[in-house]
Amino acid sequence: MKEFADLLERLVFAPGRNTKISLLRAYFTTRPDPERGYALAAIASDLDFPGAKPAGLRALAESRTDPELFALSYDFVGDLAETIALIWPAPDTRGPEPELPEIISGLRAAKKDEILPLIATWLDAADASTRIAIIKLITGGGGLRVGASLRLAKLALAQMGLVDVEEIEEVWHGLDPPYTELFAWLEGRGTRPDAEAKPVFRPVMLAQPIEAKDLEALDWSAHRAEWKWDGIRVQLVATPHGNRLYSRSADDISQAFPEILEAMTFHAVLDGELLVIRDGAVAPFGDLQQRLNRKTVTAAMRTQFPVGVRLYDILFDEDQDLRPQPFTTRRHHLEAFYERTQPSRMDLSPLIAFDAHHELATLRAGAREAAIEGLMIKRADSPYVAGRPKGLWWKWKRDPLAVDAVLMYAQRGHGKRSSYYSDYTFGVWNEAGELVPIGKAYSGYTDTELAFLDKWIRNHTTARFGPVREVEKSIVFEVGFDAAQRSDRHKSGVALRFPRILRLRTDKPAAEADRLETVRALIP
Repeated sequence: MKEFADLLERLVFAPGRNTKISLLRAYFTTRPDPERGYALAAIASDLDFPGAKPAGLRALAESRTDPELFALSYDFVGDLAETIALIWPAPDTRGPEPELPEIISGLRAAKKDEILPLIATWLDAADASTRIAIIKLITGGGGLRVGASLRLAKLALAQMGLVDVEEIEEVWHGLDPPYTELFAWLEGRGTRPDAEAKPVFRPVMLAQPIEAKDLEALDWSAHRAEWKWDGIRVQLVATPHGNRLYSRSADDISQAFPEILEAMTFHAVLDGELLVIRDGAVAPFGDLQQRLNRKTVTAAMRTQFPVGVRLYDILFDEDQDLRPQPFTTRRHHLEAFYERTQPSRMDLSPLIAFDAHHELATLRAGAREAAIEGLMIKRADSPYVAGRPKGLWWKWKRDPLAVDAVLMYAQRGHGKRSSYYSDYTFGVWNEAGELVPIGKAYSGYTDTELAFLDKWIRNHTTARFGPVREVEKSIVFEVGFDAAQRSDRHKSGVALRFPRILRLRTDKPAAEADRLETVRALIP
């Protein structure tokens, strides 16, 4: 367990992406099975211990210390795992520290009333850094929060085995912890794991943002255009061995959209956009957001937020791999497939006829429908290639909307920004002259601006709420966003889609920031 704890601690303070990949690769290369497999599962959030809840761990820590002292410490530190690890009283003598596989097997075998005493035994035997790792492991269903994603782990594995990361992606969903067959393949001791026709994810093809120089250089007769819809990109995988719905980042989101799985009565792999669609009209993204990240969905929610998929592409038709075929061939195949199967809750993304790119520019500028983000431009002869190949697919998004908003709250970021206050909540003035929050952003500023803001926030904090600092209301941001939509979850009644900071308005007094009615007027 000590080695796993050291890995997590080094990942938190690693300065960049490549360093994190190197740390992960070294760990996977040097540690034995099944330890490294369970470490990989922890990073993948693929371990679940339902009997060990944060509330129980907090109660356990309070029983070993003073509850009021613990509350004050938690308020100051802002992280449950760190608070428990640091405040936990060390016994006079410590037994041997537990190993990672021992913790996994122990939690799986323990009865409900045995779990907390077992955890207490492990914490007694560990030092502070190992205690943090143990608690993060136990409560890490939503991620370890050490700045290392599953994607980075897969890249480290690809380097370890000298294979393309896409090869790992294509077998990943057919594997189970502790992934011994995966490591055997990567180390040359076994063959590549066989998915055996399981509904596994295939790496998706992505588009590049188009720039002015690209618009001038493109041969527009060799390209096709579609609307870019404001939903989430999904991959529908239907096989005789089961159906799955994946996000573009390979997350299995099947449980949140059972009606889509029910409609997958075919044998194919399709690419499309998941949307809320009512009476043929695409609803704003905020409606789809009500369905995301849910483990179960009620019948009422399915009725209130009916979902469908707008199909873009076809990767497999039964066992036929169509990815090497050009886009136009795949499109004809998709149209024939759709005509043959007539799947419910799905339709085809229409192609847009045009003679010159200025016609598309006019369409793009005039598309104010909330569900349209812009245009997709695809080369007619492009194969379906994993990743973001240059010059094949382009996304031509609408120009962002913008408002001037006031910084209200700040929170530390993650990864290399974990020591900076880099996540900002901002608001505008309502009719009563009060600031109400309308969004949160953590991108768009320069390193110099981040350093300035971090120092300013530390010197102008007016209140603290755990990890969140409330600040003086005097910094103004110009905030860009793709769309504004109504939201019952926000005090302002408004939520912004993809907010980002365009620039600091140090020249503008906070009193001159925008009003709530200005933002409401931007809602379609």
